[in-house]
Amino acid sequence: MSNEQNNNDLKQQALDYHAKPRPGKVGTAITTACETQHELSLAYTPGVAVPVEAIARDPQAAYQYTSKGNLVAVITDGTAVLGLGNVGPLASKPVMEGKGVLFKRFADIDVFDIEVQAASSEAFIQTVANIAPTFGGINLEDIAAPHCFAIEQALQERLDIPVFHDDQHGTAIIIAAGLLNALELQGKSLEQARIVCLGAGAAGIASMKLLLALGADKENLRLIDRGGVISNDRSDLNIYKQAFAVATEDKTLAQAMNGADVFIGVSGPDMINKAMLASMAAKPIVFALSNPNPEIRPELAHEVRDDLIMATGRSDYPNQVNNVLGFPFIFRGALDVHASSINQEMEIAAVHALRELAHEPVPAEVLKAYDQQSLVFGADYIIPKPFDPRLIDKVPPAVARAAINTGVARTPYPKNYP
Repeated sequence: MSNEQNNNDLKQQALDYHAKPRPGKVGTAITTACETQHELSLAYTPGVAVPVEAIARDPQAAYQYTSKGNLVAVITDGTAVLGLGNVGPLASKPVMEGKGVLFKRFADIDVFDIEVQAASSEAFIQTVANIAPTFGGINLEDIAAPHCFAIEQALQERLDIPVFHDDQHGTAIIIAAGLLNALELQGKSLEQARIVCLGAGAAGIASMKLLLALGADKENLRLIDRGGVISNDRSDLNIYKQAFAVATEDKTLAQAMNGADVFIGVSGPDMINKAMLASMAAKPIVFALSNPNPEIRPELAHEVRDDLIMATGRSDYPNQVNNVLGFPFIFRGALDVHASSINQEMEIAAVHALRELAHEPVPAEVLKAYDQQSLVFGADYIIPKPFDPRLIDKVPPAVARAAINTGVARTPYPKNYP
């Protein structure tokens, strides 16, 4: 069968998956009994007036009497959808529904996906703020940079529930967890590592910001956009890029790669050539995360360097950097203590929980799910697998503890947590 036929078959399978047995991937379900006249009177009038009055007296009672505490809004304006760009809010709906599937499958969190037609960032912000009382958390999704930074900041300042742009922080958390383990295996430290990041959008800037918080040295970072290395002598930088400008003679990607310990790609396919990879320091780390085609193919990378550790965004290679390792479990921990925000300390707690889990023996059920005979912490296993059932027991408690320790939790540590 030809590649073209395979692609056509996959496209049809994808369309059928989304169309059958009923259109879409998500729905709603009744969570309590409504089979008798008495139950109907409790579900709606007159019984419903009692929790209404309770919430009017104390807004926090909404967590006790409604679904708010387990309900997240996945919201987009459709300006940066996957690798497809600005396809608009309606075309983004399958992706937002998919995010809802992942929230429910991995952390039993309910989701309403909301696609907003907004004429401006201000209009989008106002729309989200107006509907926020419905939810226990807001997951911003597929919003183009640099607008995503201002949108998230404005909503975080206005709302008393977690607002989390997964394309920024979810990606950054998984990158950081995998990178810390890769550095450990290569005998290097984050504080001294020379790091090149190709791609200065939401994921790139958030990842570099988190690495700085974890101890990286700004002078060792080279953030690169379409204009080259982000340096002090450039006059075309927005305020978000300016924060990473350094004094350097490096102007191009090739120059920055020379002697680098780490390459992180959140850009596009085939951006790294053999010469660039060969010029990196001994025992390099390459995170080529462009999907579906990475910045350099693993086969080519291993052909050039036999001393590297490599990760991609793909599931058919070792070390997949996959956001599903993060956002469901981070929100689970935040929701379970009624957190008012997801702060950097909570993100760092998630990083270390993921990093540490990769060191532990892998259960047989995970090996079976991935058709593996063995998975042991090492060059081909630096980060847990998405279907590892221990994620729900490791990440949410770490996030919840960090929320409590930083004063953003509104309830005690859950009794059912380890």
